Parts: sequence; C-alpha cells; structure tokens
Amino acid sequence: MAYAYPNQRCIVVPGPHLIDLQSVIPSPIGFRPGYFGVVNPSLRPTVPQFEFFVPVNPAAVAPFGFTVNPAILIRMDEERTQSLLQFMVQEGLVPSAEDEITRKEVIAKLKQIVLAWIKKVAWQRRFPRRLIMSTSATIVTYGSYGLGVHGSESDIDALCVGPSFATMNEDFFIVLRNMLKNRPEVSEIHCVKDAKVPLMRFKFNGISVDLPYAQLKVNSVPDNVDILNPFLLRNIDDTSWKSLSGVRANTRILQLVSNTENFQAMLRCLKLWAKRRGVYGNLHGFLGGVHLAVLAAYVCQLLPNASVNSLISKFFETFALWPWPTPVILQDEMASVVVDVNEVRSFIPIMLPCSSREYCHSNITKSTFNRIRSELLRGHAMTRDLLRPLFEWSTLFEHFHYTKKYARFVRIFLSASDQDELGDWVGWVKSRFRCLILKLEEVQGLCDPNPTEYVDPDVADPNVVFYWGLQPGRSSFRDIDYVEEDFIKNIINHGFQGPRGIIELSIVEASELSKIVKIDSGSLKESKACWRMPEYNRQMKPVYSQYLPHYFVGYVANSEDTSARG
Repeated sequence: MAYAYPNQRCIVVPGPHLIDLQSVIPSPIGFRPGYFGVVNPSLRPTVPQFEFFVPVNPAAVAPFGFTVNPAILIRMDEERTQSLLQFMVQEGLVPSAEDEITRKEVIAKLKQIVLAWIKKVAWQRRFPRRLIMSTSATIVTYGSYGLGVHGSESDIDALCVGPSFATMNEDFFIVLRNMLKNRPEVSEIHCVKDAKVPLMRFKFNGISVDLPYAQLKVNSVPDNVDILNPFLLRNIDDTSWKSLSGVRANTRILQLVSNTENFQAMLRCLKLWAKRRGVYGNLHGFLGGVHLAVLAAYVCQLLPNASVNSLISKFFETFALWPWPTPVILQDEMASVVVDVNEVRSFIPIMLPCSSREYCHSNITKSTFNRIRSELLRGHAMTRDLLRPLFEWSTLFEHFHYTKKYARFVRIFLSASDQDELGDWVGWVKSRFRCLILKLEEVQGLCDPNPTEYVDPDVADPNVVFYWGLQPGRSSFRDIDYVEEDFIKNIINHGFQGPRGIIELSIVEASELSKIVKIDSGSLKESKACWRMPEYNRQMKPVYSQYLPHYFVGYVANSEDTSARG
C-alpha cells in the first residue's frame, strides 16, 4: 500500500520501481487525488500537470528495510528525465531552430513545384481550363521527419500524392523529374524505379529527399488530404498502397499517443541506443525506424502520463520480457486484426497501426534476434532501478564493444572505380545482406552483422568495409570462399545490371583487426540502398506526350539502363 501526505503531496511506495500510478491504479473509495509536474521534453517553460491516486492508509515499509518517501522518487525521476534531455542536446539529437526552418522551407517549395506540375499535366491532357485551375496535388511527410524525431543529418521522407490522371512512369518520373532538375536548389537527382517503393532521390538546398509517388482515384488531391480516409484508398494500385503505408502508419501513431512530445523524446533516445549498440538497420536484420516507432507508441499507450525516464525504463522491461513471437499490436479502435501466418512466424512481428492491418517489413534472423534481445535485457538491467546510485545515461548509450565480444570476424570488402559506382554497388550488396547472414548462420552458427561502414585507407579505390562478428567458441569455420561464391551468385542472379564492383570476403582475428581499425567507437553511417546508372552513361531518348501530339515531355533513359534498386 502507499500513504498520502495531504499537505505535502508526496507518497510512499513499496519498492524502488517507479510506475505510472494513473495507468495502473484505479480510483476506488478511499483514494484521494494528488498532483505533480512532469518535465517537458521540449525544454519549454510550460510544465503540464496530471492527476494520480494513492490510498490513504498508513505508510508501508519497502522490501529493503526502510520507508521510501515518494517525493524522493518523484524528484529522482524528474532529475533523470532532465539529465536525459540534456544528454539528447549534447549528442545533437535535437535539430536547431535554423535547421527546422530550412526543412519547412524545403517542404513548402516542393508543394509549390508539385502544384505547378499537376496543372501542367492536366494541361497536357487537354482538360478544360476550369478543371486545370481546380486540380491539385500535394506533399505529405513521413519517416523520422514526419514523426518529428529527425536529426540535423536526417533525410526528409516526403510522398507526392497526385490524382488518378497523373501517371508514375511518364508524369512523375519524366515531367516532374525534369521540373525538379531545372531548379537551382535541386542536385544529385536519381530515379530509383525498381525498388519496392519506386521513388526519386535528390538534394534540395543540400538536404536529402526521398520522394515516392501515390495515385488516388480522385481528380484533385487537396493540401490537407486525409490519408486515413478509406474512401480515398479504394481501388488504388499496389505501388500506391505501399507508398501510402508509411504515411498512414506515421499519422496513426501520432494519433494514438496521448503525449506527443514525450513519445518523440523517447523515440529519439531509442534510435540513438539502437545505433550505438549495433542493433539498428533493417538491411542488416535489425530494427528499423518504423519498428522502434511502433514499440515506443505501445509503451506510451501503457503509460500515457509517464515521464520520459519512466517510458524508457518501461520500454526495456516490456520488450526484454516479451513472449516473442507474439505480435506487438497498438490499441487502435479503427483497425481490425487480420493475422498473417507468415509474419507471425517471424522473430519480432510488429503490426502497423493502419485501418487494414499490415506487418512492418523485417529482415530479422536468428542471429540478429538474439542480439536485439540481449540488448533489451541489458537495457532493462540498467534502467529498472530508480534508486541505483551513480546512474549515467551515457553508459546505456555507449558503443557496443565488438572486439571484446568476438575473437573472429568476417570482413566484407567492397570497392569500385569511382564514388558513384561504389554507392550503387554497396547499395545493391546491402539489399542482399539477409541472404549472406542466413548462409553464415548455416555454416557457422550465429553471426553479428555490425551495420557500421568503414574505409580501408590502404586501398586507393573508393571502398567500404564491414566487419561481422562470428559466434564465440566456434573457430572451425574457414571455408569463406564457398560462402563468397554463393553470395556473389545471389547478387548476380537477382538482377544487378550496373558495373559490378569488387567484393571480397575473408576471416580476420580480433587481434589483427585492432591494428587496422577501431570498430568499437564508430558512428553508424545511414546510407540508403540505391542502385542507378550514372547520368553521364545514360543513353537519353526523347519522350512525347500520349495525350498531346508532338508535345515534348522530356528525356528518359533506355529501359536497359534505368533499373534501380532500393
């Protein structure tokens, strides 16, 4: 039981664990309300208040032999939250006001360009002037920027949403691309057509933008389009559905969490934790941004009024002890659960909170599942005790020590003749990494695919090197040539059409590795998988409108040179 001091607004709780009292304790007869402040993660002066209930019984003695004044726990929780927020600022997790203004200007200009684009397309269709003036298209953001958890170096994930008459192949990839290419703010524009979600990738005022496209079965898409409206989703094609999936998930997540600022602060911290501990990156079989967003939202639903410190602690407690592969499903009255047997068999099934249930795409394997779970258990052990002395957030977020854990590594060396070709080659190879992980599990047991990208300074050509830890205690595996041959066949047989770079697999000892590169303090380089032909090597051909005879639309590369992967 707990005791309330009416005048001092403090409580006594049985044990060191901080809980969200409003979430777990009802308010039956004999309880009286109390209030205390919660630290605002935005660092603004406003301090919200919320209500909690405690029973008016005599004080209880904690299991460790003394009564704990709840004011101490509240103060410690506030101090931990405040220190975490300061740690976030020191680590550069929160972008500056100037950076935020720049990103908003990029989105605003993209909306203007897209609006001009759709009117141009309508004119090419010979629509009446009235329809040309009334039609519109828009830009909606998603990903880390859409959730408000982006950093100063993060890309902007933006979706172009257009009406039914604007096609992807001609109007999006040719007309809009040419309009963007002619803008002085736009550089390094590439079309990634053969990805699961086709998109254009470019830099706008120096900020990287990923821009996929979705067609709705309407004549005009307003700027404030309700992307969750089931009427707008009827009869759309599969590509548009996939493009809209991330936007719909983001929108619904933000609707389902009661305290957006706490959710955002928590998610920023979880992404840093996952990167520092080497368990972030879907291509390597770890957690991606959408996985962490849903898991964070789940905890926020469990403890809607908890502090950021309490949310982080609850996150590790919840998922370290989670009965995987039980799916994680947010409480969402709008959605009906449809179980996909194939996904439930995955190691960490996580459902997207959409009107029609979908699972987050996952590349998690047995090896990476074990790594993720071990890190969750570590986080739980470090954060579960509020009264732990000398607690430092930096310890939770310290880099994973690969050379202390593993004695042997698989070295994956990738190189190409120039930097553009290297980016294409590395992006394609990374998209097939899951096959390599499964092969290593087959011949070696468990492996740890460290996502960090390194460079060998002793090699003249542009290169990227990965070092993956091999299961301790199993040193018999030496036939890496067989694994390399199998992996190269997998790369070639799945449609890679660009200039093939060099790939070499070898086994190195940790003692040898420490002399070459320090891998325990590297920062994760979040390069996205992409394959495309360099601009100068494309055979350009003119394209004319199907709807307006002799009207020149733009140039497009020959079909054999336009394949791209993401």
